[in-house]
Amino acid sequence: MGVPTAPEAPSQRFPPGPESVARARRFVRAALGDAAPELAADLLDTAELLTSELVTNAVLHARTDIDVSARAADGRVRVTVRDHRPSRLLVPQDCPPYAGTGQGLALVDRLASRHGVETGDTAKTVWFELWPVPAPHPTAWEPLEPPAEAAETVTLVDVPGALYSAAQQHRHVMLRELELAAATGQHLVPPKDLATAHDISNVISACVTAALRDEPVEGEIRSLPLALPADAAPAVETLSNVLDVAEAAARDERLLTLPALPRSRVFHTWLFDEIVGQLAGTHPTAWTVVPRDPGAGPAEPAPWDAGHVQSSRVPTIAADEQNRIIAANGPAADLLGWHADDLVGRPLPTLIPEHLRARHIAAFTSLLLSGQPRILGRSVPLPALHRDGRLVPVRLFLQTQETADGRTVFVAQLSPRAAAPGPVSRRPGRRPAAAPQEQVAVAPGHPATAPGRHGEAVLSALERLSLLAETGAAMSNTPDLDDGLQRVGRILTERLADWCAVDLVDEDARLDRACVVHRDPGALCMEEFEGSLPPLTDAARGPLARALSGAGPLLLAGPPPAGEAASPLDAQYRELFGRLETTSAIVAPLRARREIIGALTVARTDRERPFTEGDLSLIDDLGRALALGVDNARLHQETRNIAERLQRSLLPVLPEAGHLELAARYAASSTTAQVGGDWYDSFILPSGDTALVIGDVTGHNLDAAIAMSQLRSMLRGIAVDRQEPPETVLRRLDMANHTLYREATATCIYGLLKGGEEGPWELVHSSAGHLPPLLTTEDGRTRFLEDGSGLLLGMDPDMPRHRAKDAVPANATVLLYTDGLIERRDESLDDAMERLSRHTAALAREPLDVLCDELLIGLGADSDDDIALLAVRPTSPH
Repeated sequence: MGVPTAPEAPSQRFPPGPESVARARRFVRAALGDAAPELAADLLDTAELLTSELVTNAVLHARTDIDVSARAADGRVRVTVRDHRPSRLLVPQDCPPYAGTGQGLALVDRLASRHGVETGDTAKTVWFELWPVPAPHPTAWEPLEPPAEAAETVTLVDVPGALYSAAQQHRHVMLRELELAAATGQHLVPPKDLATAHDISNVISACVTAALRDEPVEGEIRSLPLALPADAAPAVETLSNVLDVAEAAARDERLLTLPALPRSRVFHTWLFDEIVGQLAGTHPTAWTVVPRDPGAGPAEPAPWDAGHVQSSRVPTIAADEQNRIIAANGPAADLLGWHADDLVGRPLPTLIPEHLRARHIAAFTSLLLSGQPRILGRSVPLPALHRDGRLVPVRLFLQTQETADGRTVFVAQLSPRAAAPGPVSRRPGRRPAAAPQEQVAVAPGHPATAPGRHGEAVLSALERLSLLAETGAAMSNTPDLDDGLQRVGRILTERLADWCAVDLVDEDARLDRACVVHRDPGALCMEEFEGSLPPLTDAARGPLARALSGAGPLLLAGPPPAGEAASPLDAQYRELFGRLETTSAIVAPLRARREIIGALTVARTDRERPFTEGDLSLIDDLGRALALGVDNARLHQETRNIAERLQRSLLPVLPEAGHLELAARYAASSTTAQVGGDWYDSFILPSGDTALVIGDVTGHNLDAAIAMSQLRSMLRGIAVDRQEPPETVLRRLDMANHTLYREATATCIYGLLKGGEEGPWELVHSSAGHLPPLLTTEDGRTRFLEDGSGLLLGMDPDMPRHRAKDAVPANATVLLYTDGLIERRDESLDDAMERLSRHTAALAREPLDVLCDELLIGLGADSDDDIALLAVRPTSPH
């Protein structure tokens, strides 16, 4: 494998300690300099560097005495590093440029003219040569073989490549840091356990490397058989324990590295459990079905691809670990007043209001330093900063993705709070996995049981009815049009076709390819085919244009002829057929309310199983069912948008009072796209008192929003006209409400904050079944103002109501809120109120904007109810 080491080559033995690395470098430089003073300086520098890397590997992984020899002749350099542990094979890795460890062999591969390894019964020798001119035939490390002692096969099912790369890199860094800490006398784990952890970690890496070499790569998710020693389980458990200690030390900043992010920790737990369990005889459990916390990320992590952000219809922004924006799409840029290209490269805090920037930086730093997520995988209401300086209320849904080389990218989806709040059903670039109840039942012998093959006969009547029913249910069971179309696409490609597409006409007569689904999700990136289409013009004569004009269903025996591509729309449709290797297809118009609203295309790629005329009636029926679902979804969206505009119009502008600070927030539910009856209000009466109102009408629909708007208007009118005490105003409001909505009920607090600019101040209020206001003094003491409570509005208008008076110290905060902020199904009301009290106490000295936003972030994430907040704070001029 190389020229034998000359007998006269200087050689020296070094002990297996960190100090030997520097000593070996000095030895090699001195030996080469003495033997050949004429050697070029760059060869000496390179020899010293590569020696350092190989000796470091021997110290970390062999832990035996190390023999180093170096000689120079004819301008060439040869260095050998020998250890006495031949069973510990080399594990060359793919090393990204940011990697902190594992680059030694990669450096040798890049910089050496030749290199190799020789293994005997008692020793292993790694050598390299450096020549003054580039090698004509550079060598590469030989393919790695699994450990010779392997005896059992462990199968890892659905391993995500990018996540494994990130987890492996972090594991190696952690073990390296523990080794360095031990070299300075800080033995965080027993030396024997650390040695065992190093060894088994290398065995796992070697087995995965061998499996990746032998198994064909078919996308990001793959299954790997690992040939592991039968007695490896105790060592793997030791490795797991050692990494737990390292993670704790990293969180305490005792190591010079960051702890792992949540998903990486969950993945390592799964990896070790699989190895230990399968060696004990249990069956494999796929990574994609392992339950996990929201912050740990989804079961099928999406590999990072900036193109997926660009193609997403959801406002999406991505940032790297340096808190810098690396991608933004058009919807996000439009929402925040930017051009997408102008956002890339800017610090992420550019889009964060100034009063929340310190909080963001602290939370982001905490995530990196502690690995503990706070808002990952959760729907959080907060404001974003528009380019013109105004605040844009949004719901943030934040998840992590991994690049191909293992780095982490933070991907944020922004939903305007008045429009479809909460997380969308799919992340950029990934199809949503069907829930268990959505899986399509396939009878034995059905064509779908043999992917890529379809029965020649027309489906039976029962199968047709089943397919039509499933298509209709897929559209009716979700209010989100995009999600419903994806579900229909999965059903059609499982039961009928190899791919399908849905093209829709919007209210402005523009064409949009809303959905393309392929039987094989990894075949191509389907998102690149979605989006806006060329307009339908008089010149268009292709099958899609004909279907959009009402013709069909049309049977196509392959791509449309080139001569029919008379318009950009025709050419685009023909290109779609060619890219997806289509051999037959049917395109059908989608008709709803006597209008053509789009077209459905179903296609096959198997020449032996083409669509036939017998399939036309089925596709026509499917098109009618799909059109009905699309039309219903659009009607639902239209109704929802009307209600949302109504809700937005009812959010009042808070009054300006020189001695009072006022702040308010409204956040719709994170689990529904409906509006509700929560509201707040504040206005100054002719008497000079400041009125404070918060309420909640029962329900989460347009009726509740309408009832709320009328209650709000009536209360304002009654309060301003009569200027009576709060309990009287509420009684009059209850009587008016009973006249208008005999069945409707609502809660409400009406309060008056009295006092001049110098104070003192008091809150006079009455409550109709609403949660009590919370008073928080400047020093953090809290008290719920529970007096003045009475029945809900709509129960008994004649029932007397009560009044409460409470002093409000200067710089104290009175918080009015609705139940969506605190109530949770798995928590008692007392515990929920105590939690609110603790959060508010911690924010007692913060500006009111910060207090309100922090309460929404800390308590309102994932709330399944609407939330309204109103906070007031009298300020002393002294």
